[in-house]
Amino acid sequence: MARTEHYHDPNAPKANSIVVAVSVFVCDEHERVLLIQRTDNGLWSLPGGGQEIGESVAETAARETQEETGISIEVTGIVGVYSDPAHVIAYTNGEVRQQFSLCFRATPVGGGLTPSDESSQVRWVARDELAALEIHPSTLLRVNHGYENRPQPYIG
Repeated sequence: MARTEHYHDPNAPKANSIVVAVSVFVCDEHERVLLIQRTDNGLWSLPGGGQEIGESVAETAARETQEETGISIEVTGIVGVYSDPAHVIAYTNGEVRQQFSLCFRATPVGGGLTPSDESSQVRWVARDELAALEIHPSTLLRVNHGYENRPQPYIG
């Protein structure tokens, strides 16, 4: 299902749903961040997705990262809470979702880079390589907050 992100767009459609979602900031031993190239919009992004009934948000983070990247993780903290009502995602099925994402910090504990149905490419990306990739501003905000290693999570 294709999606279009609207970020502070006065002509964006009105949200009609909200879903608990997670994104995951994972760095390797060289301080490179784990990114996927999404198959639904072609943008580079942190791994993540919607929480399923019966799992905790930490379990969602681990499952989504494993599914989308092939990397097993251990959640070690929280980067922030991202709930900007001016960020909506319109899907081709008519759903228009207001962003609500918990971004976790995690450490890789195993696996190997493996693309999936949701990720055409999976890479460890150095911080100085980020500018060369097509990344949504809200994702870049999370990545920057992850690198800042703030003493308190971002709430916004």
